[in-house]
Amino acid sequence: MLYGLLWLIAAPFVLLRLAWRGRRQPGYLENVGERFGRYHGEARGPFVWIHAVSVGETRAAAPLVEALRARYPGRRILLTHMTPTGLAVSREIFGDTVERAWLPYDLRFAVRRFLRHFRPEVGVIMETEIWPRLIEEAKRAGIPVVLANARLSERSARRYGRAPSLARRALGNLAGVAAQTRDDAARLASLGARDPAVLGSVKFDLAIPGAMVERGGEFRSRFGDRPVWVAGSTREGEEALLLDALAAGDVDPRALLVIVPRHPQRFDEVAELAAARGFEVARRSEEESVPASVRVAVGDSMGEMLAYYAAGDVAIIGGSLLDFGGQNLIEACALGRPVIVGPSTFNFDEAARGAIKAGAAVRVPDARAALREASALDADAARRGAMGANGLAFVAAHRGAVERLADWIVAMAIR
Repeated sequence: MLYGLLWLIAAPFVLLRLAWRGRRQPGYLENVGERFGRYHGEARGPFVWIHAVSVGETRAAAPLVEALRARYPGRRILLTHMTPTGLAVSREIFGDTVERAWLPYDLRFAVRRFLRHFRPEVGVIMETEIWPRLIEEAKRAGIPVVLANARLSERSARRYGRAPSLARRALGNLAGVAAQTRDDAARLASLGARDPAVLGSVKFDLAIPGAMVERGGEFRSRFGDRPVWVAGSTREGEEALLLDALAAGDVDPRALLVIVPRHPQRFDEVAELAAARGFEVARRSEEESVPASVRVAVGDSMGEMLAYYAAGDVAIIGGSLLDFGGQNLIEACALGRPVIVGPSTFNFDEAARGAIKAGAAVRVPDARAALREASALDADAARRGAMGANGLAFVAAHRGAVERLADWIVAMAIR
């Protein structure tokens, strides 16, 4: 009751935030009615529904979509998202082969409209996007919903633990929970998940599209014959630290630092940060060769992270230099690039520790140390090659989660 009341009170402020975010990312203002359960046209089911909140979850869902298609012939895939970047990546990966929509806010009337409109046969929520009212109404409607590829850091567990009865009720209404690691499973169980399975991370089953490798080759031809360091999916505050470290002048002066911000609304801001420090800046959107005098390039495009890593010699993982928990380092490992992570990797804790143990990644304390390590790797081709090979082996050793997860979803759905 209190949860529903809080949502009703918050709804006007949610709309204001949506409008504010829409000023920088107009995609937030597309089909706003869907966020309240108002969908147009006829739903061409039957559907297997997968919720992938944003970019990372959407990419992780790609191999699972194919595995579920094989197990549910004759069903269409419905993908729901919460961010325009997730929606854009969905369009890039799947085109018109799936149905897609915004997931509604967790208001009773909105989620009931969503479930009535699409009538999915089974629902799969990727990672840990727990919407108590949605899960409750799906169970009431007889639709089994599972939490798949679930991860839960200690920090997130403490946050959910502030409302233990709500978390217990939501997790208890799920048909099943499949965790990435034993630690994730233990934390989810402590919040109320019933017998969570441990199936590994589907992100290790990433298939590298040949088109991305080819595009990476195009990028590299523009960058020229020099060291290229790719700082991927950087978060606010990290770019300034990296640029200051580059300006300090104690790293290879020939190197090109390619910064790819995680959020597209920050592309211009990051270019301005570099220019303010006296750097000549190139941008991906200019589609021109990058002169040797340019030390900084901004990757101002969406859906091309794999191509950027393919174009680089070394990958620096964004979100790890400040306390954001780190972004996905598996992509860079899967491309055979040596990986540098900062001190904060709680979002990918087991993957980061595993990659470091395998010799595929190295941890540094800060941005300046990251660029020094990148410079050292460029000076040592044998070590760089060994780390890249270790990354490929690390990823290969952890593949198989998609097939296990798809079989588990079918079993949970028909219980």
